[in-house]
Amino acid sequence: MSRWAETPELHGMPYKARSADRSRLRERPVRADPPVPRSRRAMEPPGTAGAPGAAERPWEEAKAFYDNLAPKKKPKSPKPENAITIAVSSRALFRMEEEQKIYSEQGVEAYVKYQLDHENEPFLPGAAFPFVKALEAVNTQLRKLYPDSEELFDIVLMTNNHAQVGVRLINSINHYDLFIERFCMTGGNSPICYLKAYHTNLYLSSDAEKVSGAIEEGIAAATIFSPSKDLEVSENQLRVAFDGDAVLFSDESEQIVKAHGLDMFFEHEKAHENKPLAQGPLKGFLEALGKLQKKFYSKGLRMECPIRTYLVTARSAASSGARALKTLRSWGLETDEALFLAGAPKGPLLKKIRPHIFFDDQMFHVEGAKEMGTIAAHVPYGIAQKHKQPVQEKQTPNSK
Repeated sequence: MSRWAETPELHGMPYKARSADRSRLRERPVRADPPVPRSRRAMEPPGTAGAPGAAERPWEEAKAFYDNLAPKKKPKSPKPENAITIAVSSRALFRMEEEQKIYSEQGVEAYVKYQLDHENEPFLPGAAFPFVKALEAVNTQLRKLYPDSEELFDIVLMTNNHAQVGVRLINSINHYDLFIERFCMTGGNSPICYLKAYHTNLYLSSDAEKVSGAIEEGIAAATIFSPSKDLEVSENQLRVAFDGDAVLFSDESEQIVKAHGLDMFFEHEKAHENKPLAQGPLKGFLEALGKLQKKFYSKGLRMECPIRTYLVTARSAASSGARALKTLRSWGLETDEALFLAGAPKGPLLKKIRPHIFFDDQMFHVEGAKEMGTIAAHVPYGIAQKHKQPVQEKQTPNSK
């Protein structure tokens, strides 16, 4: 084929004419590209060519655009020695009643098989679930204010389940988008010996025996219970309520009540008003919460702080309240609210507070809180435990 076959209109022309026509062809204007579709324009970063004043757009705008396109990564876990570590049992975090029934009636092999057969089915949220979600909400705000700080809550899942059962736990955590990277699955052995290695500040479990073991090891711990009815709690502010005696404080004053009655107790508290009480098992956890609160206060966010603490005590304010408040002051601690009930039931007041968790050493108050919809946790410490122990169900591998 001739090299001119593509332009038949030039055949038969003199050479110069053909050259001139070729020049005219080269000079023909190039047709403009079709307009960019709206969907494509939406993907163009700010400051790119074509927009008026594009050269003046700051480079940071384009970088921010591409950063937003990148997939979101989970934050890095803090080092255990820098974090406030909350160890939660699998049965505290998730509901496992059906699995417990299978274990009790059919044995461990049937239990493990059931878990493997249902490992792609997420567990339903358990009693500690709202508390864990609130911890993560606080972490989100702390990371915004202090991007490089490791003073954060770190949640560890503690269970004596077999490692194979852990797949369903991992799937459940991912299903609810929880940030729990540390697991301790002990395959039938007690996880208590690992609590100190994880630098645990608080241990929550459904197993009263394991909680008592943790208390004996000097670790703040409580047996958590599901409420009798659902009560909506805040998604933006962590609320933690504490009893005073045998929880934040020692059981010194309760011993006097049990041995000598209320009148002697009032006299004792008046005489020792300026003598701080010894610390109780959860004093350290309140201290850790206060440390994080001060990080918000230093940014001028006291009123917007996402952590709020409550002292809810059966003490009366006039006769025995001063010693409790002065004890906290001597420790350099405070609670946002102090509620002295003078022996009145705690349940109705807790219903108004709507805490994510309430700690008390007496099952009478725990039961009253549960009935009103509050997630309550029993602290097995002090003289009250000699008078009444909580009823303990048969334990299962998923109850730790």
